This record gives sequence, structure tokens and C-alpha cells, in this order.
Amino acid sequence: MEQTYIMIKPDGVQRGLVGEIIGRFEKRGYKLVAMKLASPSVEHLEKHYEDLKEKPFFKGLVSYMASGPVVAMVWEGKDAVKTGRTILGATNPLASAPGTIRGDFAIDVGRNVCHGSDAVESAKKEIALWFPEGIQQYTRAQDAWVYEK
Repeated sequence: MEQTYIMIKPDGVQRGLVGEIIGRFEKRGYKLVAMKLASPSVEHLEKHYEDLKEKPFFKGLVSYMASGPVVAMVWEGKDAVKTGRTILGATNPLASAPGTIRGDFAIDVGRNVCHGSDAVESAKKEIALWFPEGIQQYTRAQDAWVYEK
């Protein structure tokens, strides 16, 4: 099964959207295999967003992301990266369809509630960065009701 990294940003945590966001992934059938509330350092966030370091918004993004706690999560399931991004919606909330997290809860790109891995390789890198201690493996009783054999 594929894994993806999803992070609820400070705006999502402060607005009390954590349960709603987790619920959307669970209702879709994805399995939560790691989660923690974290207050990342600027250095940690610079490493996470290193691919954006040349962008003019980088400094503001890192500063904002360090402004409050985030919820770091690993979700597992079939095509988790692509479908996770679909559940989140477009990066620009104004281009996000209703029914997506960003389409329902956000207006500005700089306050778009969540981060989601954009590829399998970046998911692996982000999971290793945020969960160096590893993740929990378990079998859900309902897996037979989510996946065909």
C-alpha cells in the first residue's frame, strides 16, 4: 500500500478543523498510520520546504508555518498520494472544487489549511523527515470492506 504525508497547517489547527480533516480521509477508506502534534523549528521547516527556497514567498511561508502547531500525519492506501491531493483540492483554494478540504475551508493560498505530498518520492522523503522514529503498522478489521482481493 502506498503512503502519503499530510500536514494540517497552523490555520487548520487554530480553526479547529483537525477532526474534520481526519474524518474525510477515514471516510474515504484511508488508514492513519502515524500522527503527531508538532511545533516545528524554522530549520525543520526550511528542510521540509527546501524545494521552494528560491521562491519569493519562502521566508514568509516558513515564518507562518512556525507560528503555531501543525498536525503531521501519514495515511496509507491505494494511490494515497494522488487521491490525498484530490481530497485536499487545488493549492489555490479559489480553484478548489466544493467538497474538497481547501474548497470548503480556505480562501487564500497562504492559508490553505493543509499540505500534501505531491509524489511518491516526496512522500517518502517527508515521512522520513517528520517521523524519523518510524510509523505504526497494524491491520484494520474493515480492510476487507475497503479493498477487493
